[in-house]
Amino acid sequence: MSFDLSSMLTTGLTTAAHTPLWQAVTIIIGTFILEDGATILTAIAVGDGAVTLPLALLSLYVGIVTGDAGLYGLGRLAAFWPPARRWAPSAAGTENASGVKWWHGAALFRVIFVSRFVPGTRLPIYTATGFFHAGFRVFILATALATLLWTTALFALSLKMGQILLDELGAWRWVGVAGFILAIVLVGRHVARMQSPSARG
Repeated sequence: MSFDLSSMLTTGLTTAAHTPLWQAVTIIIGTFILEDGATILTAIAVGDGAVTLPLALLSLYVGIVTGDAGLYGLGRLAAFWPPARRWAPSAAGTENASGVKWWHGAALFRVIFVSRFVPGTRLPIYTATGFFHAGFRVFILATALATLLWTTALFALSLKMGQILLDELGAWRWVGVAGFILAIVLVGRHVARMQSPSARG
């Protein structure tokens, strides 16, 4: 997947060098496929001068937050699926039901914010948030702020690494980039596995 994403982003950003709108669309689509991979490759493209820094960061933020909102939406749609409807909160009494307190306000904000930094938690938490019809505004605010921090940090690291790979590997830098992306993905999966109940038990 990393190699396909690398080819797509590289080709799209290069051929659209004078079309910022197409560059933005290419980056946004890339975030739907693999967020961290798109962030790394976009940073490398900025280092190569293929795309401007403001456009790159804005497109990454928009793509990632839109993807997160999509996960919320999938959870919300699942609540209308007949077999799952009995688990969805009813319109009446939801606010006072025990066990739903963290789906509101500051508690919801903390859960969504922290899950951005814990691999393997976003899909279940974001879809569950939509399923239980948690506050969408709080959800978007939390995921936007967390994305701002995480994506900016990964982007800055990738920009620096990309320059090192360019200086050291030259024409072979994309092999190094693919290895860097693979390492990020594998580390994330390893951390997620360590956090699973089966791994702890």
